[in-house]
Amino acid sequence: MKPSMAITSMLRSGIREIMDLASRVEGVIHLEVGEPNFNTPEHVCEAAARAGFEGFTKYTPNAGIQPLREALVEKVQRRNGLDATVDQIIVTSGAVAGLYSTMAALVDPGSEILVADPSWPNYSLMMQLQGIEPVHYPLTVENGLVPTAAEIEPLITDRTKALIHNSPGNPTGAITPHESMQELLELANTHDLWVFTDEVYDEIWFDEPPVAMGPLDDQGRVVSFFSMSKTYAMTGWRVGYLVAPPGLSEVIIKAQEPITSCVNAPAQKAALAAVTGPQDCVEEMRRSYRERRDKVVELLEDRHIPYVRPTGAFYLMVDVSPSGSQGIEFALRLVEERHVAVVPGTTFGPHSGHFVRVSLATATDLLLEGVGRLADAIDDWGS
Repeated sequence: MKPSMAITSMLRSGIREIMDLASRVEGVIHLEVGEPNFNTPEHVCEAAARAGFEGFTKYTPNAGIQPLREALVEKVQRRNGLDATVDQIIVTSGAVAGLYSTMAALVDPGSEILVADPSWPNYSLMMQLQGIEPVHYPLTVENGLVPTAAEIEPLITDRTKALIHNSPGNPTGAITPHESMQELLELANTHDLWVFTDEVYDEIWFDEPPVAMGPLDDQGRVVSFFSMSKTYAMTGWRVGYLVAPPGLSEVIIKAQEPITSCVNAPAQKAALAAVTGPQDCVEEMRRSYRERRDKVVELLEDRHIPYVRPTGAFYLMVDVSPSGSQGIEFALRLVEERHVAVVPGTTFGPHSGHFVRVSLATATDLLLEGVGRLADAIDDWGS
């Protein structure tokens, strides 16, 4: 008996490799984990506990409970400019389950999906499990790690069925401006592509709030994905949601049924409390990430270390090529010799090895100490 080819051929995540090594080294500063270092707000936890004690622990509708979907309609209208109805909202087990179900619903095995290099590695892993081929389009430093239609169009073939867009981006921290987003959508219209726009960091921005792609869509091809995880420090609660074009929801719900059935019932009550309750926690976290971004940027500037300035999410990409080593080699050595864990760029795409990703979701003192050690390593190893 053997496991499936999809699983046996799947490469191990570089994030997990670094985390495993870091767990065996004492005193490591963790800058590899993409998770808020804040606790879930108290009123959110209380809502979940109350739901449990009141017996709200049964199956819910596949698409989510009605009060939460109604609250999310108000949220995406107010914050994202999406004129959605309740029928277009689907609550999912994190944005990842929404993406997986949507791929299963709309893209056949053997097809291709365009995905950025660098980008969150789970996009490609989902495709691999479904027999879909990821085709990487480049994000360049010259363009601020923002996608451009001109770089993507030559990669489109008869097998291309969708484009994944992520803004604010993981691992880039980049926000796609309105003009570039419009060009991407025009490209999708020309070539009849679905657009899966991952906007889970929509509330984490530093200068100007990001523009959503959904409001630009007049052909019903954009599916927008959001999450409670980053906005409300709810990574372990596993609640996300998507906004589907009119008439498409039932297809995605049908795909979700055999995958996750429905989202955890008390967690949906927690999500409802998060969306409808006080929002000062969101601003507090955003302000903290912005302050950390500014301090790290100042440190890197002073040390003349090349990097790409992030405008959203809570990541920063550092160019480690002056060290003389790249990718996993640099990251492993950084853990062993400098006791700092970062994610190698090769985790995010085949041509991103000269980068490492630093997470700003770490206490400021530890963050600055870790980035300082990283800068020392680049100087010392490159000399």
